[in-house]
Amino acid sequence: MKTMKGPAIFLAQFASDEAPFNTLPSIARWMADAGYVGIQLPSWDGRLFDLAKAAESKDYCDEVKGVLGAEGIELTELSTHLQGQLVAVHPAYDEAFDGFAAPEVRGNPSARTEWAIDQMMKAAKASQNLGLTDHASFSGALAWPYIYPWPQRPAGLVETAFDELARRWTPILNAFDEAGVNVCYEIHPGEDLHDGITFEMFLERVNNHPRANILYDPSHFELQQLDYLGFIEHYHERIKMFHVKDAEFVRSPKQGVYGGYQGWVDRAGRFRSLGDGTIDFSGIFSQLTAHDYAGWAVVEWECCLKHPEDGAREGAQFVRDHIIRVTEKAFDDFADGGTDEAANRRMLGIR
Repeated sequence: MKTMKGPAIFLAQFASDEAPFNTLPSIARWMADAGYVGIQLPSWDGRLFDLAKAAESKDYCDEVKGVLGAEGIELTELSTHLQGQLVAVHPAYDEAFDGFAAPEVRGNPSARTEWAIDQMMKAAKASQNLGLTDHASFSGALAWPYIYPWPQRPAGLVETAFDELARRWTPILNAFDEAGVNVCYEIHPGEDLHDGITFEMFLERVNNHPRANILYDPSHFELQQLDYLGFIEHYHERIKMFHVKDAEFVRSPKQGVYGGYQGWVDRAGRFRSLGDGTIDFSGIFSQLTAHDYAGWAVVEWECCLKHPEDGAREGAQFVRDHIIRVTEKAFDDFADGGTDEAANRRMLGIR
């Protein structure tokens, strides 16, 4: 068994135009003071990181690592959640997602897709230049508007969507393979890869690509009422990243998992700061540790009630308290009788 690394934190929800969250050195210093030893960088945020430059310049990547190292912080992974989303967008979401893209490709879905794919290729090279082994992203979605089969879905609709999704992602996965980096899809509602079955459907179509892996975030499973501990048992070999994010689902006579179009505060299922929700993190950390997960435990703060700075400070200690330093010996070694094969045969009555 291996001991998990952490605590680390995803910076996407903290970056802003106001100090100390507006530059990489200052946000790293704040996170170090809050108790973190690792950060996950959103690759799209130019206030913190230049993806194109990182893909071209190892010297720039060394500078980034040097800035973090000066604060006692390690870079855990890059994220392309926004760019990965744009690899596959159903037309119903064209306008809503256009803001994620570069201005020059907005309003042009085909150009936006090509831009997103190029961003992913740059992310593969940047991750390699940074010496990283894992990368966080979304799959995007073509079939999501048809999640509930009414009206009845035409035969082959979902299969066609997943065939196309795999076609777009296969060259990206190959580029990441050449870079020696895993693509870890966050299994997430709104993405075509939103549960175990849909991940399997995708995996089959990319021929079980070794770089197609999972970013495990139990909060999205809690809100779907999916067995998040059982998920680890089924997919632990593909889980290469871990977002530590809490959530709660309170059964209601008025709404269910779809939320009744309500804002986050008024939904039956909502994200909470660590320790304020209902997720069994003791069970999760135990399961991941038992299955030799040796990656980072990365806090992703999302809460409809608590201030993010409080959530971040509390989250560092929460993760530290849950990481299991693995044992190097069995608890009952003191009772070892020192038997050998001959003794074993005698004990079993085998002549």
